[in-house]
Amino acid sequence: MVDVLANMDDDFLARHNMPKGMMTLIDADLAEQIYGHIADNGVECSGGSAANTAVGIAAMGGKPAFIGKVADDRLGEVFREDITKSGVHFTTPCLENERPTARCMVIVSPDAQRTMNTYLGACSKLSRKDIDEELIRRTKIVYMEGYLWDRPEAKDALAYAVELAHKHNRKVSLSLSDPFCVNRHRDSFMQLIKNGIDILFCNEDEIKSLFDTDDAETAFEKCKTLCETVVVTRGAKGAVAICGDKRYEIPAEPINRVIDTTGAGDLFAAGYLTGLAQNRPVSECLQMGAVAAAEIISHYGARPEQSLTELMSRKLGNAS
Repeated sequence: MVDVLANMDDDFLARHNMPKGMMTLIDADLAEQIYGHIADNGVECSGGSAANTAVGIAAMGGKPAFIGKVADDRLGEVFREDITKSGVHFTTPCLENERPTARCMVIVSPDAQRTMNTYLGACSKLSRKDIDEELIRRTKIVYMEGYLWDRPEAKDALAYAVELAHKHNRKVSLSLSDPFCVNRHRDSFMQLIKNGIDILFCNEDEIKSLFDTDDAETAFEKCKTLCETVVVTRGAKGAVAICGDKRYEIPAEPINRVIDTTGAGDLFAAGYLTGLAQNRPVSECLQMGAVAAAEIISHYGARPEQSLTELMSRKLGNAS
């Protein structure tokens, strides 16, 4: 998926019936319309939740690989070139003569909120034949994004990736992605998490949606028996990790100004997973997530502008 980021005011959102702060799935025609409105002012780069996380891990000295589908078109080439230059291993074959490369039009409001309009395109054609068993065998942790649960073929591919990861005794982590996504798939998500996920990433709205409650503490209590670890980001309130009866909390990293929240949760996951791969304790994994997220929201876009390894080193020792 390619992210196209553009700064627009709230009137633009209202004129185009975009629910502020949410992700909306759109068709190819609407994608072209919105793209036409923002392309001249937009910045294009490889994007998508899991890809953002992979790039973040690479920026902290990790060796991530990405499995995802792009088309053999201009945006597909933008994605492949950008993510490879970022240090991510990416060799999934292109989709040919079908749907164009997925794109997410990210509208950044003056208050730093991001509103996403996503055309899934080629990425929804990810299938189990794209899942590389040898790649999974060689990895420590498999990380998946919940957005792909919206398409049956991609959903089957994710289920197959979970199966292979467990076959090779690898950890499996999942991002819930979006409250609307959780609402659409609550029952099947719950089944997947209880039976196949070791580490769940979500924000406060998403975990409340999963348990169909308005109270965060009620949701946190239910997390104790959900899976091995549930990591919840809470914006300015920091983050919490629930590991059975143990609960770890950290405050948010202080920053002067929030510019753009695009990719904040993705980079938090990158920091946490990097720490986990380095066998760091949960409290340090949370700190690494918070540092990475703070860097990403201090500027536009979901690509680090400062050295994350240097930031981690200053905060808690060498993270490379």
